[in-house]
Amino acid sequence: MPVLGISLPPVPLGVRVHSKALQSGQLSPWRAAPRSRLPGGLWRGSWGALWSSFIFSRAVAVGPLGLHLHRSWRSQGRHGLPSSTAAEFDLAGLAQSTSRGEVEILDAKTREKLCFLDKVEPQATIAEIKNLFTKTHPQWYPARQSLRLDPKGKSLKDEDILQKLPVGTTATLYFRDLGAQISWVTVFLTEYAGPLFIYLLFYFRVPFIYGHKYDFTSSRHTVVHLACICHSFHYIKRLLETLFVHRFSHGTMPLRNIFKNCTYYWGFAAWMAYYINHPLYTPPTYGAQQVKLALAIFVICQLGNFSIHMALRDLRPAGSKTRKIPYPTKNPFTWLFLLVSCPNYTYEVGSWIGFAIMTQCVPVALFSLVGFTQMTIWAKGKHRSYLKEFRDYPPLRMPIIPFLL
Repeated sequence: MPVLGISLPPVPLGVRVHSKALQSGQLSPWRAAPRSRLPGGLWRGSWGALWSSFIFSRAVAVGPLGLHLHRSWRSQGRHGLPSSTAAEFDLAGLAQSTSRGEVEILDAKTREKLCFLDKVEPQATIAEIKNLFTKTHPQWYPARQSLRLDPKGKSLKDEDILQKLPVGTTATLYFRDLGAQISWVTVFLTEYAGPLFIYLLFYFRVPFIYGHKYDFTSSRHTVVHLACICHSFHYIKRLLETLFVHRFSHGTMPLRNIFKNCTYYWGFAAWMAYYINHPLYTPPTYGAQQVKLALAIFVICQLGNFSIHMALRDLRPAGSKTRKIPYPTKNPFTWLFLLVSCPNYTYEVGSWIGFAIMTQCVPVALFSLVGFTQMTIWAKGKHRSYLKEFRDYPPLRMPIIPFLL
């Protein structure tokens, strides 16, 4: 009987083929009768080995299919078929392993065909398809590509496998250009180095800021120097974390975002530094007590923020995009995981609230408010992702503020 366009040898005694399943288009496996039903102990001893060699020497003669069956047979053991009542040879698996699909990539906006890929392996990932697409369109490197199943749908992940997607033999993917990309490390280093440098310019009162009278003079108030230490420590910590702690799930971000982010960080740094280091700046209303309380809040939140970053780092092996539920560790600062999904944001907001109390400066308070608003949006997004991805996610957690938000 021809199967997959190949003529099989005659079926030997004691082996039966489910022809109905084959005729119906379902490539059901072959099944062999149990040993007990075969005459004369055909499968026992050296006679069984001789008979198996005869059968599969015939099967090998029909080409790749016979070779596949022969290997399947040999993998079962020396004496032929396994001890179960029926041995199965998966012809469907063979057909799937040898078949290759096609991928059609269309522009998500114009529906114009951009690329057609043939002979694509079913096990190919989206990342591999992006690399193939780049060969025909070098201007769109993989980090710049967004491939999706629907023009307005979500982008597919690089690790998604083609055969696990709801597509047919010819897969249609839609392409969107994400624009020029830049690495997250470069973005973070630029964002954080700017405020550190800008604040120090105001602290040292370089010329043309407060007038020649105050060039390179220093403030007589202790809180001004303490604020400079706290501000510098915060951004130095961020720079070191970017280089040695953070593990990014996405390697790049759109280049245009760096201008927006730098405007936010650099602009607020200049604004708050101008007032805190101004020659006419006055200390907080409640003096040293207010400064000490604010300093304690700032230090505790900075330690907590660093502890959370280390805990999140340990959840993701280097070079992977693995996502796990974060849980508290022996470090007391991580116990906030019991109540919120993103305690790193909670500690970050707390640090800037402490800094605002310490300096009693309106620009710092506004910076804290804007930062809290943005981090709340991020925290809610991550919280929804956790709930969607993990069914056993702790139900008591809130995004950023325990029991409230």
